[in-house]
Amino acid sequence: MPEYRKDPVVRRWVIIATERAKRPHDFTVPKEEAKGGFCPFDYGNEHTTPPEIFAFRPENTEPNSPGWWVRVVPNKFPAVNPDIEIEKYGHGMYDAMAGFGYHEVVVETPEHSSTFALYDDKQAEEVVWAYVKRFRQLREDKRLKYILIFKNHGALGGASLPHPHSQIIAIPSVPKRVLEELNGAKDYYDYKERCVFCDMISQEKIENRRIVEENEDFIAFAPYASRFPFEVWIAPKVHSHDFGKIEDSQVKTFAIILRNTLKRIYKVLDNPPYNFVIHTSPTYEEGKIYYHWHVEIMPRLTRVAGFEWGSGFYINPVPPEDAAKYLKNVEL
Repeated sequence: MPEYRKDPVVRRWVIIATERAKRPHDFTVPKEEAKGGFCPFDYGNEHTTPPEIFAFRPENTEPNSPGWWVRVVPNKFPAVNPDIEIEKYGHGMYDAMAGFGYHEVVVETPEHSSTFALYDDKQAEEVVWAYVKRFRQLREDKRLKYILIFKNHGALGGASLPHPHSQIIAIPSVPKRVLEELNGAKDYYDYKERCVFCDMISQEKIENRRIVEENEDFIAFAPYASRFPFEVWIAPKVHSHDFGKIEDSQVKTFAIILRNTLKRIYKVLDNPPYNFVIHTSPTYEEGKIYYHWHVEIMPRLTRVAGFEWGSGFYINPVPPEDAAKYLKNVEL
């Protein structure tokens, strides 16, 4: 029968609609036709993007030329602009602020038709190193309060180009979604004197029904109150609030569990569109003792419709226990 479940962090309710329960093959996502033509991210087209911020390439190659295996460039059509001053102003009763910030693209590979799920260990690690390096560089700008790393995969996931890439947006305010997590995590800590995410990880290990994969440093699991079918979170097993402070030795283990989780989703659901986001503490260190950085991976298999918009509830037709079983048991 259907069941309400409550997210212990933001205290949002979801409906696990077991009477609508679906198997992986029940989700039919329209396949995108391969399109030819020009791609600015392709190898050899480096001159068509804004000048690279940095790239992983041999020392004997010039910037903005072939030879790279990961590039970071400014977004050609940015949502925010680093060259304007922060200015807050009013419009009658409304508040506004000049659109200062950084919007960048991580071109993950020279291979146009590849995808994160199919990278080898080294390429996945290099992409994560690009995330870490740029995150650490951006936080030096004290005007910034939050740095969001995210990936849109597939047209239905919001990707405007099929070439594998991620994005980074750094802004002078903390997003509402993250504030909800910070506030919920603080309330939990004030009541129990423990990190809610650490408690979630402990609970998942005790039950062992929603774990998808784990290694010495990280755990991937389907959240108890999953909003979406086959939603998976990845979190460090030892408390850490700040993605930018990931230990060098953990970059590889994080990259591999991220790649493996995406590969499981790729194989079980036949390469669906998805989004992932890295949620971390603000740049000014809020949440050190009570927040826990993590990745949220959200396959785009269902549509958010009137009930969800009107209520704030989500309806998930796949119990996370079932999702974890399918994902865990697939052969990599």
